[in-house]
Amino acid sequence: MLKAKKKITRKEMKEDGLITAYAKVTSFYDLNKKYFNYAFTAIIVIVIATVIFVNNRRANNDKAATELGKVFTIYDAASSDIRQYKIAIDGQPERGIMGLKSLVDNYGSTESGELARFYLANAYYNTGNYDEALKEYDNFSNSNDLLTASAIAGIGNCYEAKKEYEKAASSFEKAAGKISNTFNTPDYLNSAARCYGLAGEKEKAVTLFKRLKKEFPKSTFARDADRYISQYSA
Repeated sequence: MLKAKKKITRKEMKEDGLITAYAKVTSFYDLNKKYFNYAFTAIIVIVIATVIFVNNRRANNDKAATELGKVFTIYDAASSDIRQYKIAIDGQPERGIMGLKSLVDNYGSTESGELARFYLANAYYNTGNYDEALKEYDNFSNSNDLLTASAIAGIGNCYEAKKEYEKAASSFEKAAGKISNTFNTPDYLNSAARCYGLAGEKEKAVTLFKRLKKEFPKSTFARDADRYISQYSA
């Protein structure tokens, strides 16, 4: 007489399913073990490379900061002697002082290196090398809006010196839009309006002079705004 088949319980079905799934996963791993090892090794390499990169970047930034501190004394002295800008650009190797150009070339990807780039652009501008200054101002990158606006205004100064007034005006206007304070913004607006006037864009000049008067009525630039508005509106 045939015995009745044992009824499989839900628990047994679940356990059987887990065993089957485990077997499949184990089989898949065995077949692809070398690829898992490759992936794991790759992850380890990436993690180690990232740690090394971060540590090297930090070390390089510290080196750049030290070198920038040395050359900055020369750069700062240029406010009373413009010839110092050239020395700041090239440095004084005989005294162990790296120039701003070398600093940017070697550490330009660090925070201190980027700050050196800003000073290098200023030094180029003050020595009349406007094309090199433009390049450095344009490549400058910083999270500080005040410095970024100053670099954009530096581009405007270069274009104005090159008598490319419309480009200069556009840069000054962009700098004014980057920040809003009672010291820098009215200066940038005034420069933008002045350059638009020189470019023959009188309506744009008048618009900015009116904005200057309205938003910064106590600024020194607002005092002369009416004169320019009358001049360009005639």
